[in-house]
Amino acid sequence: MLNLILYFHMHQPDYRKKGIFFMPWVFLHSIKDYYDMPYIASKFDVKVNFNLSAILIEQIQTYIKEGIKADKFLTLFIKHPSELNKDEKKYLLKILKSLSPKMITSSLKTLFFKDCFSDNEFIDFEILFLLSWCGGYLKSKPFIKAFLKKSHFKNEEKLELVNYLLEFLKEILPLYKNLQENKKISVTTTPYTHPIIPLLIDINVAKKANPNTILPQNPVSLRDDAILHIKKAKEIYKSVFSKFPFGFWPAEGGVDEKSIELYKKENIKIIATDEAILKKSGKNDIYKIYEFEDVKIIFRDHTLSDLIGFVYKDFKAENAAEDFYNRIQKKGIISVILDGENAWEYYDNNGIDFLNAFYKKLENVNTLLLEDVLRFESEKLDYLFPGSWIYGDFNTWVGDEEKNRAWELLFQTKRDYLRHKIENKKITQNFLKAEASDWFWWYGRGHYTEFSKEFDEIFRGYLIEIYELLNLPVPNNLLNKIIGSYELKSIINEPKNYITPVIDGKITYFFEWVGSGYIDNLSGAMQNNAVVKRIYFGEDKENIYFRLDCNDLDIDIEIFFNEKKQKFEMAKDEIIEIKIVKKDLKEFEVRFEIYKDNKLIEIAPNNTRFIMKIDRDYSRNWFI
Repeated sequence: MLNLILYFHMHQPDYRKKGIFFMPWVFLHSIKDYYDMPYIASKFDVKVNFNLSAILIEQIQTYIKEGIKADKFLTLFIKHPSELNKDEKKYLLKILKSLSPKMITSSLKTLFFKDCFSDNEFIDFEILFLLSWCGGYLKSKPFIKAFLKKSHFKNEEKLELVNYLLEFLKEILPLYKNLQENKKISVTTTPYTHPIIPLLIDINVAKKANPNTILPQNPVSLRDDAILHIKKAKEIYKSVFSKFPFGFWPAEGGVDEKSIELYKKENIKIIATDEAILKKSGKNDIYKIYEFEDVKIIFRDHTLSDLIGFVYKDFKAENAAEDFYNRIQKKGIISVILDGENAWEYYDNNGIDFLNAFYKKLENVNTLLLEDVLRFESEKLDYLFPGSWIYGDFNTWVGDEEKNRAWELLFQTKRDYLRHKIENKKITQNFLKAEASDWFWWYGRGHYTEFSKEFDEIFRGYLIEIYELLNLPVPNNLLNKIIGSYELKSIINEPKNYITPVIDGKITYFFEWVGSGYIDNLSGAMQNNAVVKRIYFGEDKENIYFRLDCNDLDIDIEIFFNEKKQKFEMAKDEIIEIKIVKKDLKEFEVRFEIYKDNKLIEIAPNNTRFIMKIDRDYSRNWFI
């Protein structure tokens, strides 16, 4: 018999800096995804599971309690544009231009691609941006419908809209509770700030998962903090659902035998991770329920999960639902686990059409709540391999210079705290927040964000404040930024997705180069006088794209593939963007020659050979 577990993970890192949200993603996903996802599922004869990370629940509760004043974006949003200084307007525009292409409505297109705005245009842009983030449920409400009929607005309407949406946030968590009580959905959570518990217990587990991992120096066990993360998550969950959680999605699917022991002691009955862990544990049948030390474990079907998260966005809704239905096994227990919020902005109509077709098709399938799984027979595992859902190891969060530097500073702060210990809840809270997986995700190789400097400041800020609370001098190494603060080995960060940038020499929209690969050119002997700072690269089905971030744009460029000069389309303004029509080559060396006043001044990249591979399979790169 076929049984299907659908499990959507909802998480946003803690965006608060000194108590203020410096980015509005929790608020925006709240009005678009956190209500719509359970609401849509409730309309069909299916059972669906949701994981709400504890730090996400806490942030939603903060918005409800504190309102506009808790959020930098909303505080500036409600002001008249004439009241904003240059930096404030720049900050707002950075957020406003962060829309994915499929969220840019017809009424937004003209404004979205403008660079200069009158005050009235800026007001229109702000309100249309916020309306584009409203989910299907909100758009069915008369108040929002009235806004959607207009294209021009008054400044005071911004405050009306924000207050309405903040009031709406109060409905989100009660909806989950009501649907869970009526056994339509099941809700689990994640240790408090989304830390990778095995790494807190013993960082050496990373080398056990991957012997090639380079570990940070002078580690300290953070096992006591790991226990606090679990206990605090349970309390936050209980504050909403009036009972303790019975299941966890461990942050990043990170598991090992020692973390299972902690979950068992805290009465957690079931967890989930990736099929890679099962296979490394000596088993291959992912269509069973397993258990280790009396804790049940489900293992996600990587392929089926990534189809929803990454591939079906390019399908017609009905075709995608049909394809999924045809692919699922006709017997066994299939676990489909993925991000429940970030995929939908890449779908038409925010994924609503797909989800409706998907759930309709699955009414013919026996879908399970995680409570149901507790009653199933399970096969015992004699051994559980340590690792995460990404490649079955922990190298996304530990092992390179920046990631290890962050861990070393955390360990240093913990050692100093233990030597000069005082009881202070704020110190404990800062440690828990600094241990979130999100900081280590963004440090070092593998991922890129326009907000890396802000993330770095937040992480180090937690540790700096601990020293201040201990009345100890802050070590100088904490005052220096981690990102780019020392020489990194030259690393080529490979693309994660197709891209199709607009060749206009500008960052036309936030997601334009998200998913591209990149090479940092400011490492090595030439870093002080290099013209090219960073090289981005990617492809779609027809073309290859390059972006050069430069210290000087008054240059000429020649491009060579395997030493053969290429013809290309180029635009220069704030950056240099280049398009080259694909040829028959699948793998080739790329070299840029940089000229000024007809003189060759640089060959880029200056620190590594750049071997580019095209026509990749990107489906495995969709991340939860």
